[in-house]
Amino acid sequence: MPTRAIALAPGVWRMPTFGRNLINSFAFVESDGSVTLVDAGLRGATRKLVAALASIDVRPEAVTRIIATHAHSDHIGDARRLRTATGGELHVHEHDAGYVRDGTPPPRDPAVPLAKVLGFLQRRQAKSDVDATYTDNDVLPVAGGLRVLHTPGHTPGHCSFLHEPSGVLITGDALVNFRGKMNYSFASSCSNFAMSKDTAERLGDVDYELVAFTHGPEIRTGARQAVREFLKVRLAGS
Repeated sequence: MPTRAIALAPGVWRMPTFGRNLINSFAFVESDGSVTLVDAGLRGATRKLVAALASIDVRPEAVTRIIATHAHSDHIGDARRLRTATGGELHVHEHDAGYVRDGTPPPRDPAVPLAKVLGFLQRRQAKSDVDATYTDNDVLPVAGGLRVLHTPGHTPGHCSFLHEPSGVLITGDALVNFRGKMNYSFASSCSNFAMSKDTAERLGDVDYELVAFTHGPEIRTGARQAVREFLKVRLAGS
């Protein structure tokens, strides 16, 4: 079945690249028809992203910008191919840009035994040129303004994004929603798991109407309250 884009808000779309929602990218469509994508998916995801864009009558060459939430292979694995296929410039947080350029995975948490094993097994990943970098609290010129929320710990440059005009929050991997159950990302995938949990608290402090996850389905009703309740319960239990 061809990949189709799912509307989140006017001009904001979720595009599954693995399963129905196991790995998602996102598209922001401007009034002039130009498009910004958030995340490039695993290697091979470009075909699905092009199909998802076609489902909303958008041609690949309309993509002017590709923003990566962070430098893990399920987010930048097909960045080089997507950049070539669309002509869009790749933007990465300044702390993760070097990993993307060099094709080296970000470090894993030395306090987590499985992370040490995975770090030993994965020493290389797909690489790509990086056209621009961003930093915390930048407001990127995307569909009226996409605010950068630096939420490090999953990787040094991991970021979430708040699209204030539509009220959509993209969590990246600061929080996931596998099978409709919100959680932190796996400790073994983090550079610093404790920091990742700490910085996720930031997502309870900003205002939004809908929360969109790179991993899992979005929450459309009571999104901010759901995030705050999750963070409150986890904080109380830590």
